[in-house]
Amino acid sequence: MEPYPSAGPPPGSFTVACVQMEPRVGAVRENVARACALIETAARNGASLVVLPELANSGYVFESREEAYALAESLPDGETARAFDALARQFGIHIVSGIAERAGDQLYNAALLTGPAGPLGIYRKLHLWNEEKRFFEPGDVGVPVFATPLGRIAMAICYDAWFPETFRLAAMQGADLVCVPTNWVPMPSQPDDRPAMATTLAMAAAHSNGLAIACADRVGTERGQPFLGQSVIVGGDGWPIAGPASPDREEILYGAIDVARTRAGRTLNPRNHVLLDRRVDLYDALLGTKIGTKIGTKIARRP
Repeated sequence: MEPYPSAGPPPGSFTVACVQMEPRVGAVRENVARACALIETAARNGASLVVLPELANSGYVFESREEAYALAESLPDGETARAFDALARQFGIHIVSGIAERAGDQLYNAALLTGPAGPLGIYRKLHLWNEEKRFFEPGDVGVPVFATPLGRIAMAICYDAWFPETFRLAAMQGADLVCVPTNWVPMPSQPDDRPAMATTLAMAAAHSNGLAIACADRVGTERGQPFLGQSVIVGGDGWPIAGPASPDREEILYGAIDVARTRAGRTLNPRNHVLLDRRVDLYDALLGTKIGTKIGTKIARRP
């Protein structure tokens, strides 16, 4: 029994594509044009959902808040969002894109979910990494889960994956898949012969929450900051479906997500279920948050 079951049978399987690309800071039009070309390639190769890296439109290493503000745009009606909306409608797909969001005087490291009928919702990065704290406000919309024809989709961004609460909150609202636009950088003490720490965290989170995770990373070096690539798609059992990708090349990963199998896989054996076995007599079922359990936080949530 699911904690928050949907009405009717679960959706079937679909293909998710993670676009690993190299945005360039400040080159918004070029970045968006490159992203659109890769989205089209993924769609023509059968992807129903395409995930782009973090801040795919603007680049990542800003020199000042003023630069970040100038490169950001409003959501869901900014120029980048409109370009992705047009592709989603043209190909009948869903797109998760990492975008620098300007909301009045506030700046957010955001992700936008767009579908064939238009924008579905916004996520704002909860846990800011290093210099991001100079430019962005912490996210203020929690971990919304959106009901789509593909299944229940949540979003997280990069450093959010270091916090188990991110994925647990998504799982407890019924998420089948968490899409993670990301810009992974080398971690302190990272051995050269080991995969990125983030891939291990994604595998662990998928396994312990019974949901799939699709991480789209960037590659290249920007203003002296190297990025790790190694995009990965992980199934609900915690094992990679595709990737990790190359550490230094643009490419597209494709993975088949079987929603019914993902949900069924939360039952590990006749006596154990990764969500129902939680000791909610000892700790709060929703980790003390007040997010509720309604599926499908709408775009109107933005100020």
